[in-house]
Amino acid sequence: MENRKRLTELPAWKALSAHSREHKHPLRDLFAGDPERGERMAAHGAGLYLDYSKNWITDETLRLLLQLAEETGLRERIDAMFRGEKINLTESRAVLHTALRAPKGSSIRLDGENVVPLVHDVLDRMACFADKVRNGSWKGHSGKRIRNIVNIGIGGSDLGPVMAYEALKHYSDRSLTFRFVSNIDGTDFAEAVQDLHPEETLFIVSSKTFTTLETMTNAETARDWLVQGNHGDRTAVAKHFVAVSTNTAAVTAFGIDSDNMFGFWDWVGGRYSMDSAIGLATMIAVGPGHFRSMLAGFHEMDEHFRTAPFEHNLPVLLALLSIWYSNFFGAETIAVIPYEQYLKRFPAYLQQLTMESNGKRVTLDGVEVDYSTSPIYWGEPGTNGQHSFFQLIHQGTRLIPCDMIAFVEPLHPLGRHHDLLLANVFAQTEALAFGKTLEEVQAEGVPDWLAPHKVFAGNRPSNTILARRLTPDILGKLVALYEHCVFVQGAIWNINPFDQWGVELGKALAQRIIPELESAEEPHLAHDSSTNAMIRRYRKLKEKMG
Repeated sequence: MENRKRLTELPAWKALSAHSREHKHPLRDLFAGDPERGERMAAHGAGLYLDYSKNWITDETLRLLLQLAEETGLRERIDAMFRGEKINLTESRAVLHTALRAPKGSSIRLDGENVVPLVHDVLDRMACFADKVRNGSWKGHSGKRIRNIVNIGIGGSDLGPVMAYEALKHYSDRSLTFRFVSNIDGTDFAEAVQDLHPEETLFIVSSKTFTTLETMTNAETARDWLVQGNHGDRTAVAKHFVAVSTNTAAVTAFGIDSDNMFGFWDWVGGRYSMDSAIGLATMIAVGPGHFRSMLAGFHEMDEHFRTAPFEHNLPVLLALLSIWYSNFFGAETIAVIPYEQYLKRFPAYLQQLTMESNGKRVTLDGVEVDYSTSPIYWGEPGTNGQHSFFQLIHQGTRLIPCDMIAFVEPLHPLGRHHDLLLANVFAQTEALAFGKTLEEVQAEGVPDWLAPHKVFAGNRPSNTILARRLTPDILGKLVALYEHCVFVQGAIWNINPFDQWGVELGKALAQRIIPELESAEEPHLAHDSSTNAMIRRYRKLKEKMG
């Protein structure tokens, strides 16, 4: 990829910088001066509706942001990704998670080969296996039916499956129990299997290389637990373990039949893999039909992103708005608030997707950036968040743009619950935008000494994403929406959203420290004084306990 002009030197960037200093119009004034603003500043695509009217933007702001997208070559980068070019430059890989949800008959070529048939071969094998577990024809070693599925992974091999399982729990087979183990802390595994019976438990071990420290440590512990529960018979492993990996030799050595290994490819990043074989637990939970519906939702948003004009393109608009606040107003975080309890793990999933992707400090050319990159994404479901951190968003001193996610139809229509829930969504965005002035507070008869405490400054920006109902296809669309938002951010910041070198140093140092904690002999320590002192203290206390 050719070097491009520094981002901060582009005409649109300079114009946006000047525009941000001149932009003093509070949302009250913007709405008062444009009665149609709420209808006009909205976009819809792939079954999602985005109201972005409650943002610090005018038509000129949008024009300049779209100009920035043009000057940074966003269209060319989108096309390059969908063509299968190796846009992950630091690892010399294509970025083709979009192929994971391409319909049969599609053609997406990589190095001259159409990869779509490979994807559907794996999907078909997954579906066959999932059906066997769901209908009881897959039996454990002792002949008992599998009733418990434990997914062992970490990062994208855990966050995606657990988020999707929780999000689609309404559609899941409730005769099956699902657990997810990721943390190397032994408590995670111990609690996951506390009430499970080994003869009825299936483990899915998800690790591309089958060498990931946390995953393989937990997998080995699971194997010991399983064998012990099957009277020490190690041949039981073949009926109680399957692998999502590309390392056939390591999978076989572990004791898993290679016929029960489901592969994926190096052009799929971990945090973009929940719709690959990494989603096997999801498919078992909701069934192949619902899983394919989720893939269709992903694909519909892919096509919207690929074809929609930028001024109507949902991922592009979300990304540009985040750049507007992050780079020109110093916003450090974005809160994502799903008003749907089933999406309780969605903010955690987005944390990896956004921050592992765009938490970078050098451009594709290896030059250190002179602007902020990824904001911190965080959140909790509404209305719970309203009774914890919303105080800071409403009356604190920090700028925190919010994405609110809501659904017209409830999955559980209980009395007035859903109307009350949606009333809170709309009320919060209104309160954030318009607040309550001192005069309005005083007009309510509040004493002068108390009135300042009840003032809401307002002018707090938010987006509202509205869909009809949380279904598998809508979940796919929501995830793809943020995947492509991350891509647009990375393209404009000229960074690589598809590598994660930042996780390597700590892993390498841990490998050095492990033998220093476990050795019987006093090790020679050559760390800094703090790390040396903590290692010595740990060893001393461990020795006393032993």
